[in-house]
Amino acid sequence: MITGKVFNIQRFSIHDGPGIRTNVFLKGCPLRCLWCHNPEGLSRETDIEFIPTKCIGCGRCTICKNGCHTMVDGFHVYNRENCTKCGECIEKCVADSLQIAGKDMTVEEVMKEVESDAMFYDESGGGMTLSGGEPLYQSDFAVELLKEAKNRGIHTAIETCGFYSDDVLRRALPYIDVFLFDYKVTGREEHKAATGVYPDVILKNLELINDYGTEIVLRCPIIPTINDNDTHYKAIAELANRLKNVTRIDLEAYHELGSSKYLNLGKTVTFTEKAPPKGVLDPVREYIAALTVKKVTIS
Repeated sequence: MITGKVFNIQRFSIHDGPGIRTNVFLKGCPLRCLWCHNPEGLSRETDIEFIPTKCIGCGRCTICKNGCHTMVDGFHVYNRENCTKCGECIEKCVADSLQIAGKDMTVEEVMKEVESDAMFYDESGGGMTLSGGEPLYQSDFAVELLKEAKNRGIHTAIETCGFYSDDVLRRALPYIDVFLFDYKVTGREEHKAATGVYPDVILKNLELINDYGTEIVLRCPIIPTINDNDTHYKAIAELANRLKNVTRIDLEAYHELGSSKYLNLGKTVTFTEKAPPKGVLDPVREYIAALTVKKVTIS
């Protein structure tokens, strides 16, 4: 029985594919984007988040056999060095300040949750979206989820960075209705500096998807100091124009929600730029829209 590591199942999503959708977030990602807003999805291993603002200082977590949780002057101190991620502290936490990110689930367990909203998919043209992390990083599990969704008549979409072997992609392609495909940075060295990998494999896979005939929505995060420039904007339009199965360009404004998550995971914040003011992408949308016949939106 195939199992996978899932860190969230988000229901009633309206921004991750057509209609009302259920997003299944799988752990693990081969990229290390500086601005990542889901750092709990980077590792394939289970993580434990400590959210200080929720802690009420009750001290129930100090039952930890490894002494990971202590109270110092009324404040909770989490020593992660000895943590085995057993989850016992989470069971004791009444304030939900300790949370587990990543649990093993079977395909059937996931599909049971996905199917619970089937009536909304039927009415809205929605379905299941795999997200992450990078869903195809857990390729066997992701493909089985996609296959089972199609067997049950559920529309499928995938949010993807595109970094995987063409063998993995070819196995998944028959079961995906829409690719929400990230186009992050223009320039080979620039892409490596910002994400940790060269874009060659990503662009090759994008071409393969286009040749296969599956619908593609280009997801383009606009990140201050990284890709907020005319060179990148022109490249987005040129790419969309060249690939006939790109139906839309979706611009995504940078936000700082990932910073608190890094701290909650005991990690160092990797990107410290401030989020731009609301409306900053309006002229960007107009600039790109003037260069392409494809629809350009802001999410």
